[in-house]
Amino acid sequence: MANQNNSTRTIDPEKVTAERLNGYAALFGCIALVGAYVTTGQIIPGFV
Repeated sequence: MANQNNSTRTIDPEKVTAERLNGYAALFGCIALVGAYVTTGQIIPGFV
């Protein structure tokens, strides 16, 4: 039987936090986009 290296990978907590904040920012942007479209009928209000 071959010798297997079963080392686990660790993820820095700072990277997890950064990715979570990035996801929240993207979600907020999508909600703002839908809100702007619903209220004004334009995807980018004021831009023709």
